Amino acid sequence: MRDDVLTGGFSDAPVQSARAFRAALDALARPGRIVTLSGGAAPAPLSTAAATLLLTLCDGETPLYLAPGHDAPQVRDWVAFHIGAPIVGPGEAMFALGRWAALGRLDHYPVGTPDYPDRSATLIVELDRLAADGARLTGPGIATEARLSLPETAAFEVNRTRFPLGLDFFFTAGTALAALPRTTRVEAG
Repeated sequence: MRDDVLTGGFSDAPVQSARAFRAALDALARPGRIVTLSGGAAPAPLSTAAATLLLTLCDGETPLYLAPGHDAPQVRDWVAFHIGAPIVGPGEAMFALGRWAALGRLDHYPVGTPDYPDRSATLIVELDRLAADGARLTGPGIATEARLSLPETAAFEVNRTRFPLGLDFFFTAGTALAALPRTTRVEAG
């Protein structure tokens, strides 16, 4: 095992995971709001925010899908050492990680069932840039409107029509994090 696989976990897990969890919840509660998330470090191509999310939200019973580009031996080893999450295909994933194009068709991921809408996947989408511009967001947690630099809008519009079923999204770039729950209405900016 390489040294970069053994490093990158939380140095003070109780405090750092609590702060990261609070930041993730804050991002979900206020769609479009960009927060800073740090504490974890994983081998490339994972961003600091994505690594921190994985350390906070995943464990040995959390099926994780790594999309092409992120499904690399050093990333798998890091996940195995720090998290223990089983690596699965998109249809079994509770969390999926990758670039937007690499994650593929959204209908490959679980969207929950009418009795259990919470049994859906959450996608962690790695971006080059995350900014408060672009697509117009409205809905719960947004006073009037918010703007967010999404990779597209059509897929998120379709996702919203499936409510209460659907997917939830985290977007990461470096240490920046934003979220888009399935309740948010998305329109082209």
